[in-house]
Amino acid sequence: MSATLAKGERRLGLWLASPSVVVMAAVTLYPVLYALWLSLQRYTLTAPNERGFIGLQNYATVLTSPLWWQDLAATAGITLVTVGAELVLGFGFAFVMQRAVFGRRLVRTAILVPYAMVTVVSAFAWRFAFEPTVGFVGHWLGTDYNVLAHPWSAFGLVCLAEIWKTTPFVSLLLLAGLAQVPAVLDEAARMDGANAWQRFFRVTVPNMKAAIAVALLFRTMDGFRIFDSVFVITQGTAHTETLSFLTYNQLLNRLDLGLGSAVAVLMFLCMAGVAFGFLRGFKLGLTPKAGAS
Repeated sequence: MSATLAKGERRLGLWLASPSVVVMAAVTLYPVLYALWLSLQRYTLTAPNERGFIGLQNYATVLTSPLWWQDLAATAGITLVTVGAELVLGFGFAFVMQRAVFGRRLVRTAILVPYAMVTVVSAFAWRFAFEPTVGFVGHWLGTDYNVLAHPWSAFGLVCLAEIWKTTPFVSLLLLAGLAQVPAVLDEAARMDGANAWQRFFRVTVPNMKAAIAVALLFRTMDGFRIFDSVFVITQGTAHTETLSFLTYNQLLNRLDLGLGSAVAVLMFLCMAGVAFGFLRGFKLGLTPKAGAS
């Protein structure tokens, strides 16, 4: 493809995307700028007369607080565990949906059912299942162990609920990526004597890098701002409080708009850094390089 044609396609892509970019900027720019301004203020609703500009003091308070680093670690841990498990399970489900011979539509519908459920509803179901007094899981296992009261088990339950809920979404994205892998390449590798693992890592994965990147990016961003499952299952107890839950506590429970906005801005910067790392790491492009045939 010539450099002129590639440049023209990039320009066309920008023109097609510009209306949605303008609308999104108009809708989100004011709240973002206002949150940034609030983060530079001492502003507590219980003491409105004490409002004033304090610069970066809120950020210093947040970054020097052990609670911020504890919640950041909890958020990163939940994100790493859930996204990693969802990628592995998502590949398995994607292969099942792609290669199902009988009842393909039924198989795909069954796999996608959890994703169709509202997150709060599924989180309530998981909490009810593991309740120490009325939960049926403890009754079946014959134990009165309180999963919600211990850090590691509560952490695992939150991760399990997220994995069950969002693995179908990853599977759907990976299924779309599998559809883009030319069957002739897999057949050629098979004829050359490559086993299943070699064909997967040397043929399938390289040809669906874009789909994997999109799945990882979307789920990492979504996992990093996890709130619903934590709110319903543990209410942030047992060291499962995440950054979104910390923001909620500061803004709505403590009514501290300054500190809450600072936490939200720092969380946004963390997510922007992760997204930038993904884009740089995968080095994705919408058009082939100039000179490519």
